Amino acid sequence: MNQNVISVIMGGGRGTRLYPLTKERCKPAVPLAGKYRLVDIPISNCLNSGINRIHLLSQFNTASLHNHIQSTYQFDPFGGGYVDIMSAEQTDKGEGWYQGTADAVRQNLHHFNFGKNDLFLILSGDQLYRMDFRKIIDHHNSLGSDVTIAAKAMHKSEVEGLGVMRVDDDYSIQEFVEKPTDQAVIDSLVIGDKLRATLDGNPEDVVLASMGIYVFSAQVMIDALSGDETDFGKEIIPGLLGKISLNSYIFDDYWEDIGTVAAFFDANLALTDDIPPFNFFDSAPIYTRARYLPATKVNGAQVERALFGGGSIISHAKIKHCIIGVRSIVGDGSELTDVVMMGGDEYEMPEDRKENAELQRPNIGVGKNCKINRAIIDKNARIGDDVELSPEGKPDGWSEGDLYVRDGIILVMKSGVVPSGTKVRP
Repeated sequence: MNQNVISVIMGGGRGTRLYPLTKERCKPAVPLAGKYRLVDIPISNCLNSGINRIHLLSQFNTASLHNHIQSTYQFDPFGGGYVDIMSAEQTDKGEGWYQGTADAVRQNLHHFNFGKNDLFLILSGDQLYRMDFRKIIDHHNSLGSDVTIAAKAMHKSEVEGLGVMRVDDDYSIQEFVEKPTDQAVIDSLVIGDKLRATLDGNPEDVVLASMGIYVFSAQVMIDALSGDETDFGKEIIPGLLGKISLNSYIFDDYWEDIGTVAAFFDANLALTDDIPPFNFFDSAPIYTRARYLPATKVNGAQVERALFGGGSIISHAKIKHCIIGVRSIVGDGSELTDVVMMGGDEYEMPEDRKENAELQRPNIGVGKNCKINRAIIDKNARIGDDVELSPEGKPDGWSEGDLYVRDGIILVMKSGVVPSGTKVRP
């Protein structure tokens, strides 16, 4: 590239809609697809696009995220690349936490080594997609844009919680509304006829929704952050309309905002499809921590549509439509259907299992003769023998011990304990 591109990944939100997965970790650190973390997606997209100056802004429950980044992304001294973690800090100018996406960038501007002709690439840390950022940057430069927003054509019924824009045929954004709820407003945010014709099928019932991915020219970023606005989507972007060259870039591939437990659950299980909408087997790799685990051992188990993260031991169990994370243990006679199991951080040794027996505490993993349906089993969970878990009939927000129901899914919390014989069923 002829310009330096400074990539900034937002990783500071509380992730309340993903609770309890975010009870002890921030959203970007949530495990994904058996062996990855959500933050691996934007970082890998950057690296695959030739961008290796990456800044990760974090704030809440950061320990797990920091450990993953430090263990995974180590660059040689010759390429000049890095993934730099920037947590909220007290300074002479203020002692506050990040108040929003724009405020987070503002508080760290003095850390970014950039020139007036460079570009800022602003990314979210909790989305699943594969994008060559060189294309949006080329689009930005070819239009002479000051700011470019990546947009996804979506049905009008699917844009709740997203920014929606009205775009002319030359890609220029004429109107931007953050999280509109009025259907008349949504209907008014149309796409130019010629631009619409480039979309697959020339659909009439779609609008362009912001993906939360922005390219800013450096000087425009400085000017935009000179005030006290705190959020890009709510304040900065609407405030720039009509004042600068503000354009859209249409992305026409798979993209999923992992904002809720249901979205996380569905996106994971979709990976077990014959040809999943997001394919980790693509030639452009998704990077993650190198764990040097042994191959998964399957002893007499029946497996249908499953993905294994590695280093697991599955003994005479039935696994159907599941994601099985690293170091997962599933005992004899257990049946898992529609389950995302995140696995464990370590293997328990014989002395650990002896101590567990003395404490009458289950070992890490799933015990014998369990039946678990439509569930997320978080890291290091301990589920005893003869346990039955199903969310059916339980209201949203139901909880008991280390169990929680949200979006029609039952969750076993991180390091949670489910005693032998527990029955949660219709």
